[in-house]
Amino acid sequence: MAQWHIDPAHSDVKFKIKHLVVSTVTGRFGDFNAVIETENQDFSDARISFEADVNGINTNNEQRDAHLKSPDFFDAAKHPKITFRSTSVTPVSEAELKVTGDLTIRGVTRSVLLDVSYNGTVAGFGGKKVAGFEITGMINRFDYGLTWNAMTEAGGVVVSSDVKLDIAAEFNQVEEVAKAA
Repeated sequence: MAQWHIDPAHSDVKFKIKHLVVSTVTGRFGDFNAVIETENQDFSDARISFEADVNGINTNNEQRDAHLKSPDFFDAAKHPKITFRSTSVTPVSEAELKVTGDLTIRGVTRSVLLDVSYNGTVAGFGGKKVAGFEITGMINRFDYGLTWNAMTEAGGVVVSSDVKLDIAAEFNQVEEVAKAA
């Protein structure tokens, strides 16, 4: 069995959400970890675990970041981590996978479906295998208790309920684990 660890220096975990219906705010998590375990070189049997530190959120606005960490949104003091654990991987083509898993935000766990583009595996520095992925998905923030919102003077909402997930991930193979007899 191969085990792969995410390379944070070559990965980006972003989200996008509409602001005032007409513009998009992009945020990212700066502190995260992920591990893949797989027997197949095409990752069709992958078991994926991911964790992000809510306190590492960055939207390029300190006031907004503090608000996102507050009880109005992520409530980082009570729920400091966002986690994902895959429950199934379905190959669509050689380079496309559908990954279903349990996403936990603010203590609420829901099943999500992610679209994964597998960019391939190459020999990296020192001969270690490196695999690249692009992951996208959509969640409704209200499903996770992130329900704060306000209305504009014109009657529109300040923050959309739909959140786009956009992840570029590079993984390094770290070890081959022998199967139990």
